[in-house]
Amino acid sequence: MSSNALEKPQLTSRFELALVYATRLHANQVRKGSDIPYISHLLSVAALVLEDGGSEDEAIAALLHDAIEDQGGAKTREEIRQQFGEKVVSIVDGCTESEVIPKPPWKERKQDYIERMRHACPEVQRVSQADKLHNARSILTDWYQDGETVWNKFKGGKEGTLWYYRSLLGVYQQAGSSFLSEELGRVIAQLEQDKRE
Repeated sequence: MSSNALEKPQLTSRFELALVYATRLHANQVRKGSDIPYISHLLSVAALVLEDGGSEDEAIAALLHDAIEDQGGAKTREEIRQQFGEKVVSIVDGCTESEVIPKPPWKERKQDYIERMRHACPEVQRVSQADKLHNARSILTDWYQDGETVWNKFKGGKEGTLWYYRSLLGVYQQAGSSFLSEELGRVIAQLEQDKRE
């Protein structure tokens, strides 16, 4: 194996610009049901993407994966396109659940997202898996701290949320095993175990 095969993609000033842009874009947003700055989630998703071998474009898309949905729709999409290019926009679009206000009903949105993931390219799947893994880990942490009340902050409640994550895991696994899907499976199994107790 050549030394080039072992090299990981280097992050450039584009990643730094994306980090600043995401921080500003989500400056007034917090994690659901908490006072944790939303950027913590975006940083975690980007870290997971990089740890899984993702490219700089994927890491930038990880920082921006909720930007279109939560922070401006078409206007934000065009800003991302101009600053970071078509590849990043296509990954962010692939991870965007909905950009219409009001959002479609919860179950319909989730079913549409699951179906889109069945046909998503590997880059979109990687960012999506990192997003869902960090979300699932956060739910598990909150469950240990707050117990069953953690499910009250989710529109799908406990049953719907676990259905959604199990369904997505099945789609991800069909595309092949990865660090992200294996870890997501472990976290879901813990949530399922807690569910039965």
